[in-house]
Amino acid sequence: MHRDVKPHNIMIDHELRKLRLIDWGLAEFYHPGKEYNVRVASRYFKGPELLIDLQDYDYSLDMWSLGCMFAGMIFRKEPFFYGHDNNDQLVKIAKVVGTDELNAYLNKYQLELDPQLNALVGRNSRKPWSKFINADNQHLVSLEAIDFLDKLLRYDHQERLTAKEAMVHPYFSQVRASESCRMRGQ
Repeated sequence: MHRDVKPHNIMIDHELRKLRLIDWGLAEFYHPGKEYNVRVASRYFKGPELLIDLQDYDYSLDMWSLGCMFAGMIFRKEPFFYGHDNNDQLVKIAKVVGTDELNAYLNKYQLELDPQLNALVGRNSRKPWSKFINADNQHLVSLEAIDFLDKLLRYDHQERLTAKEAMVHPYFSQVRASESCRMRGQ
């Protein structure tokens, strides 16, 4: 698990068409059932599991971070979830992804928010992704992009796309097609 996926840790070589994930300083090998430190990742890209102190997280943490970056890119809102501290970060997430969904997630894993954080989070209904589309970003948004985003930004880490599933998502079909044409032309 990388545990610090964010724009500053991605290098792009446009000439070679390569993307590299850098700064593996917080990375850890994943072992099922092991509990990990929740004091990892940069605030704006922290998965909800870190914000609620769920220590037996997995690779899907990095997929949440990817979802945060992707939302920032397609909606031109960087960072997409802009919390002032870890508690406020969960509040910002709940205002978009909804509190009913958060409570279902907490119940599934028999977790409770501390009463002060619970009061801060309040009650919010899930916002449709279409609410974030405007004249400045509509050219970046497609049905496939929204579907991809929706499958990454799930509270429940077990419901998020895996990296393998993400790579075959329809959002990337144009990339796969152009890469295959490019490779045939070489």
